[in-house]
Amino acid sequence: MTNQHSEVLAVNQAFYRAFEKKDIEAMAIVWSQGTGSICIHPGWDVLRSWKEIRSSWVNIFKNTAYIEINTEIITTEVRDQIAYVVLRENVLQIINGRRLEAQSVATNTFELLGGQWYMVHHHASPVMR
Repeated sequence: MTNQHSEVLAVNQAFYRAFEKKDIEAMAIVWSQGTGSICIHPGWDVLRSWKEIRSSWVNIFKNTAYIEINTEIITTEVRDQIAYVVLRENVLQIINGRRLEAQSVATNTFELLGGQWYMVHHHASPVMR
């Protein structure tokens, strides 16, 4: 595994730790703050720009009592300034006192900006059982 692969996987892991901890500041460190960032949560419309994406995470964090995410990497690709990680997300949430378990397939895209990898795209789609 190359150093760039390791760096991308570290940022990918930081994204999921920020998600689990419901930590908007840690999430902001992972995401590109630009207007070109895109996020598609399962069942949501397209969110464009860090401003919209940040607002979505704030709402998700506010309405989720507990979340645990285990990931299974399917593939990782690094090419010049762009990298992506395709993975399976196994999600356990407690929302309004209800325990919910779900599985999604996600693509996380990263861009090398100023020598550091930032998330520029997250798209998760539910796996229907």
